[in-house]
Amino acid sequence: MKNLYLILIATLGLLVGVQAADSDSAYIARHYVKYEYKIPMRDGVKLFTSVYVPKDTSQAYPMLLKRTPYRVAPYGEAHFPNNLGPSKLFMREHFIFVYQDVRGKFMSEGVYEDMRPQLPGTNADKKAIDESTDTWDTIDWLIKNVRHHNGKVGMYGISYPGFYTAAGAINSHPNLVCASPQAPIADWWYDDFHHQGAFFLPHCFNFVYVFGQPREGLTTTWGSRFDHGTPDGYDYFLNQLGPLKNAMPYMEGNKFWNDLVAHPNYDEFWQAHNLLPHLKNVNCAVLTVGGWYDAEDLYGPLHIYQAIEKNNPNTSNAIVMGPWRHGGWARDDGSRLGNIFFGDDPAPSTYYQHQIEFPFFMHHLKGSPAPNLPEAYVFDTGHNTWHTFEQWPPKDKKQERFYLGEKGVLGQIVGDKESFEEFVSDPDKPVPSHEDITTGMPRSYMTADQRFASRRPDVLVYQTEPLTAEMTLTGPVTAVLTVSTSQTAADWIVKVIDVYPPDHPEYPDQAEGVVMGGYQRMLRSEVIRGRFRNSREKPEPFSPDTPTEVRLELQDLFHTLKPGHRLMIQVQSTWFPLVDRNPQKYVENIYLDAEENDFVKATHRVYRGSYVEVGVK
Repeated sequence: MKNLYLILIATLGLLVGVQAADSDSAYIARHYVKYEYKIPMRDGVKLFTSVYVPKDTSQAYPMLLKRTPYRVAPYGEAHFPNNLGPSKLFMREHFIFVYQDVRGKFMSEGVYEDMRPQLPGTNADKKAIDESTDTWDTIDWLIKNVRHHNGKVGMYGISYPGFYTAAGAINSHPNLVCASPQAPIADWWYDDFHHQGAFFLPHCFNFVYVFGQPREGLTTTWGSRFDHGTPDGYDYFLNQLGPLKNAMPYMEGNKFWNDLVAHPNYDEFWQAHNLLPHLKNVNCAVLTVGGWYDAEDLYGPLHIYQAIEKNNPNTSNAIVMGPWRHGGWARDDGSRLGNIFFGDDPAPSTYYQHQIEFPFFMHHLKGSPAPNLPEAYVFDTGHNTWHTFEQWPPKDKKQERFYLGEKGVLGQIVGDKESFEEFVSDPDKPVPSHEDITTGMPRSYMTADQRFASRRPDVLVYQTEPLTAEMTLTGPVTAVLTVSTSQTAADWIVKVIDVYPPDHPEYPDQAEGVVMGGYQRMLRSEVIRGRFRNSREKPEPFSPDTPTEVRLELQDLFHTLKPGHRLMIQVQSTWFPLVDRNPQKYVENIYLDAEENDFVKATHRVYRGSYVEVGVK
């Protein structure tokens, strides 16, 4: 926890150039003039904005705008960052770079609201505000008050700034010609802290403790970090914190946390924090970017791309999905995540920056030749190759069902639907979500070896025979389970896994002690809080020992399993501390109502009519 503050910012990729060399800062100081403005919004609130203008005024430059809640440091017109723009390709090309503290954060006036709800309709109202109107007013002011621009503005941002980019494209300002929402939040019920009603515990607790602290006036600094008193998050959240209601004293006055725990169901609060229905009147070119292994916002990029495609048929709209963690395309070369190697000739991030991102902005902002980008640029995480498609998901795939069969067999034949496998789920001894000793959420858990889990009695394991030919899994993955429980509540977690053959070679520069032979590489995983199996708005308990269907959307993938590999499915009911514990005794609000004695053992059954469906090429 000593460096939580720095880790938080670095992992979200939202402070520019934290690892850059000092010479880059000196280059920026030599070639740019920095201005700081307080830009007035239509309701009178002023937003702090840093503008970096090339000193060479012999030509006009386009603007690149990033709006962020993570501060626009360094503050002061004499202080310069170590990078400008989405990658280092941009600052030496020369743009007018604009960074803005969003409403209510750091040096901007007003009241901050997490993922501020979008107003219906257009920006015609001269007083009502949302992130679209703040973007419009910012661009309008910049066009009228900043010199030496060419009239074109582009937007970009990762994570929260990705959300602000997507929201800013709604009812686009006429001068906004392109936008790249990257790892954007789309719907808080599925992104970041809630996954289909399940609570991502360490990610939310640690982040919110810092990010949600009330601000006392304008500031350039972050709040204090939380001291767990131990490096072991599993132990802390299980034995020291215990039921989530015990977190309330630490979150006193923290509106973010209080809003989350006060709304356990998909009520009007959550519905208002869904951006997807509002993605209309997007009149700029859009390049949405996401990572297949984004532990925070995988749902967002896939669904923002789809919503823009549906609601704006005449808009240039494309998506990129690469082998990255959250924001990995901007933080490292993408050649490796955890134990998995994705190639380095060129590395995925290098390829993306040079062949996709930079040409996209250069074309729309500076008139360079069109990069001929496809509708979808997608990385096959099994072959480690880029592929292009006219749409995503691709048309040429066949939907296949893989049934959870007898004696752990995964196949395409439906078994006896009366038969089942069962296990005892004990919330006092939950299945670990990862092997890392950490108080946070390791971003590499999404590629981690699952052998530690498959050997537990409370994890059901199903796998195919070794493949004799390649099999490419593509598009959305859906698990349809028939289950029962001896209690009244349960979570359901499903993992899709590529099992390597016993003689699989080691990867280049493999970490000591990591063995790839037999590696159970997680490809996709997701959780649903079982009470929401029929309705997100109106949860209901299970009837004990009564078979019922639970449908779980696992999001998309694009992965080729090679000959000799096996496809594996794991099913479990705890995933700790990644996901908070379900008491397994139904209570109305787990965050506020669950007591120690509500956490009870349960016998869960998974019936053999259960299956996982995915596109196969």
